[in-house]
Amino acid sequence: MSWWGKLVGGAFGFMLGGPLGAVLGAALGHKFDKGLEGLPDDVIGWDGGDRERVQTAFFTATFSVMGNVSKADGLVSSSEIRLAEAVMSQMSLSAEMRQTAIRLFNEGKADDFPLDDVLEQFRRECHRRQTLIQMFMEIQLQAAYADGDMNGAEESLLLHICECLNISEFTFRRLEQMIRAERHYTGAQQGRRRAAQPQRIDLDDAYAILNITESTSDKDVKRAYRRLMSQHHPDKLVAKGLPEEMMKLAAQKTDEIRKAYERVKEARGMR
Repeated sequence: MSWWGKLVGGAFGFMLGGPLGAVLGAALGHKFDKGLEGLPDDVIGWDGGDRERVQTAFFTATFSVMGNVSKADGLVSSSEIRLAEAVMSQMSLSAEMRQTAIRLFNEGKADDFPLDDVLEQFRRECHRRQTLIQMFMEIQLQAAYADGDMNGAEESLLLHICECLNISEFTFRRLEQMIRAERHYTGAQQGRRRAAQPQRIDLDDAYAILNITESTSDKDVKRAYRRLMSQHHPDKLVAKGLPEEMMKLAAQKTDEIRKAYERVKEARGMR
């Protein structure tokens, strides 16, 4: 049975306590709260590597923190709401899961949302799975860029989130560059579809997505490609704790990385 099936089925042996459990409990309602009555507040059934537990933590943190990021500038824009809905659509969530994701997003917007506590527990639940934490950060960056640009308040909040998750500013800037390039490519791709033109990634975007430059050697281009494909491989991420429903997000990223690599290879005459 999946993590979600166990969750709604009342199998709380692997479930979360602490701030993440409180946020999820609020999103799921009184029945969930009652089911957790009498269980410890900090950690429930933790074995340091339970995949279903990590999947639950990832799902809970992703949408609640996304809600918090969306209100960093004091106003949740329609673009940011659409971004959250787009992520849910890409995941092909069931109606019940979608409603929970929306409620988590709204929990994150609350003035008393315990951001630092949620992030600290999320980091511990991930058990040093850095590729999983980076995937989480990429989704939050996408939320920040949902309305076209990232403002100063959003940038400050995201840097604070990175600090809480032990992500360096260097890594943050690299991820930011990648997300900007992906958004530019996606926007151009949609425009070309409307104009019935061939879809082709810009070379500058391809370099940015691969986090390399024109001066990068062919050998290092191949290394960068293999590293990114390994980091975003859907099966590997799910094995580390990415919810199965988010496999489509990872698959989309590997597709963009592959297209970027093919564009760079073509421009360089690489084999």
